[in-house]
Amino acid sequence: MYDLVLRRARVDDADPPHTVDIAIAGGVIAAVGDVPPDAEAAQTLDCDGMVVLPGLIEAHLHLDKALLDRQLPNAAGTLAGAIEVTGTLKRGFTPETVRARAATVLRWAVANGTTLIRAHPDVDPIAGLTGLDVMLELRESHRDMVDLQVVAFPQEGIERAPGTYELLRESLRRGADVVGGCTYNEGDLDACRRHIDTVFALADEFGVPADLHADFADDTRDARFALAEAIADATERHGMAGRVALGHVTSLAARAPAERAAVIGRLAEAGVAVVALPATDLHLGGRGDTAAVRRGVTPVRELLDAGVLTGYSSNNVRNAFTPFGNADMLEIGLLLAQTCHLGSPADTERILAMATTSAARITGTDADYGIRPGARADLVVLGTRRRADVLTDRPDRRWVVKRGRVVARTTRTTEVLDGRVPQPA
Repeated sequence: MYDLVLRRARVDDADPPHTVDIAIAGGVIAAVGDVPPDAEAAQTLDCDGMVVLPGLIEAHLHLDKALLDRQLPNAAGTLAGAIEVTGTLKRGFTPETVRARAATVLRWAVANGTTLIRAHPDVDPIAGLTGLDVMLELRESHRDMVDLQVVAFPQEGIERAPGTYELLRESLRRGADVVGGCTYNEGDLDACRRHIDTVFALADEFGVPADLHADFADDTRDARFALAEAIADATERHGMAGRVALGHVTSLAARAPAERAAVIGRLAEAGVAVVALPATDLHLGGRGDTAAVRRGVTPVRELLDAGVLTGYSSNNVRNAFTPFGNADMLEIGLLLAQTCHLGSPADTERILAMATTSAARITGTDADYGIRPGARADLVVLGTRRRADVLTDRPDRRWVVKRGRVVARTTRTTEVLDGRVPQPA
């Protein structure tokens, strides 16, 4: 007997269209294809030809800082302003306030089809381990709804914020899944390079991946924002190909074509992934430009064409870094498509992969991911019938399935009323 069967699911855009049944038992996909109509199942959902994707993955999300815009907005609209405002607010963090905000956005993400989140709580002398401890708690309390990877993230720098190194070590001892970095937030270039070395040394010691905020500027006039090659070199030295991710990488877009291609080639050779964060980068970028305003989204098409493992994510939700958002990966995917000239059906497939299979590789969860027998049963059923329309239709997430159990559903009715039809008084 199956726990759940999804009938008539659309998993590709083959012509002529066809559907498959997906049978689930024990939290794992047992069969994909034709499931006998008389097969017993505790629950059956008729997808009626709607698109089914593997669960969406937020590979870079700051849950601890979500919804802070309600308390104090970033009037300057700059990266420096965002760091300053957030630093002020962090002084008032308590486990209760962080938990309430993070859990709210976590539930939004689940309702929007996300089944795995890599969260980056700040670890520094201002916030201490408050955010990290709450994320570790949420990782356990919400594990039936969503998988949570916890990154120990030194937002304020390491040398620039004395005591942070010891907090990073304690974070990893407490069970953080990933060591983070903020490579640009040190006083000078040499300190930034030491920051990279420290992060990789901790990754080696604790046997965890590394996920670094890098190159977060409009250009590379300040050499602290031109460290992608240095991170690629460190990845090779430490034998960490496939276990290093970079967020932002915005200054790459400002480099000359030949120089940009060389950097991208190094990232591909070293096995360093890039996670684009368009909502934040568009909001904070180009603030000093008075004409031809730069938007600073990393060159996604060039990264993909060069073979760099590339994903995207929300990054921040309604705070000083990004005063928008609903933790909706498909909304961010549409934004990415619009701003990076990714408008063809083939481009849509690439964006869907960036939110699913590529994100699974970035987070190291690809071994049992996907829509195939033996994969974990993390799925989302979308209210549209063509994969090519997934971004533009902004479909409802009809059902979200985590380990074979429905954890969210959306039912919405819209009626267009013909003016010729008599209306109630």
